[in-house]
Amino acid sequence: MNFAVLVFPGSNCDIDCYKAVEDTIGQPVDYVWHTETDLSKYDCIILPGGFSYGDYLRTGAIARFAPVMNALVQAAALGKYILGICNGFQILLESGLLPGAMLRNRSLKFRCHAALLQVENTDTPFTKEYNKGELINIPIAHGEGNYYCDEATLAELKANNQIVFRYEAGSNPNGSVDDIAGICNREGNVLGMMPHPERAVHEILGSADGRRMFTSILSTWREKHGAAAIG
Repeated sequence: MNFAVLVFPGSNCDIDCYKAVEDTIGQPVDYVWHTETDLSKYDCIILPGGFSYGDYLRTGAIARFAPVMNALVQAAALGKYILGICNGFQILLESGLLPGAMLRNRSLKFRCHAALLQVENTDTPFTKEYNKGELINIPIAHGEGNYYCDEATLAELKANNQIVFRYEAGSNPNGSVDDIAGICNREGNVLGMMPHPERAVHEILGSADGRRMFTSILSTWREKHGAAAIG
C-alpha cells in the first residue's frame, strides 16, 4: 500500500505523519510537494498539520488552490483514502471535499494539550479497529479548530453518520458545534479531524491510541484488495 504525505509551504507535521506510517505499519510512504499534479500512485493521501502558506488569508484558503489539489479531488472521487489532520482538515473544508468551515477557537487562544475523543463511527477505513463509544487520547494543537456548520448541514452529518469523532462531553477545547472533532464524507473515504493521531502512536508520546487509525487504513485496504495484497 502506497502512502503520500502532501507538503505545502508552511506544513510542519509532515515528518510526524511520515514517521507514523513508517513506524506503525511499515508501508511505502513519500513526501509529495504541493506542485505535483499526479497522485495515481498512491492509495492513501495524508494532508498534515501546520500553517500552509502561513495561513495569511485564512486557514487552508490558499492551499486549496495548490496544483496538487486537483489530483486530490480526483483521488477522493476514485475512493482512495484521504486523511486531513488539523491544517489538513482545514484544507479539506476549503476545497469542498468536506462540508463546513473553521472559526477561531472560542477562547481566541492556541490550544495544545491532550484531548479525549469519543469514537462515533467505526464504519470508516480509518476507525474500523476502534470501538463505538470508546474514549481515546489524541492531542490537539490549533488556534482555529472551532468547527462550524449550519443546522441543515449538521442534520445531514448526523443522518449520514458522518460525525466520526466528538470531544468528550464537557471538554470541548475550541467551541466546535456539537463537540465535533472529526467528520467524513458520505462515502467514508475522506476524513478530516483536528486532533493529531500521528502524535499518539507510541506510549512514550503519552498515548498510543492513534496507532489503530493507521492499522485500520492498512487492514481495510488489504480486505478490499484481497489476500494477494497481504503477502
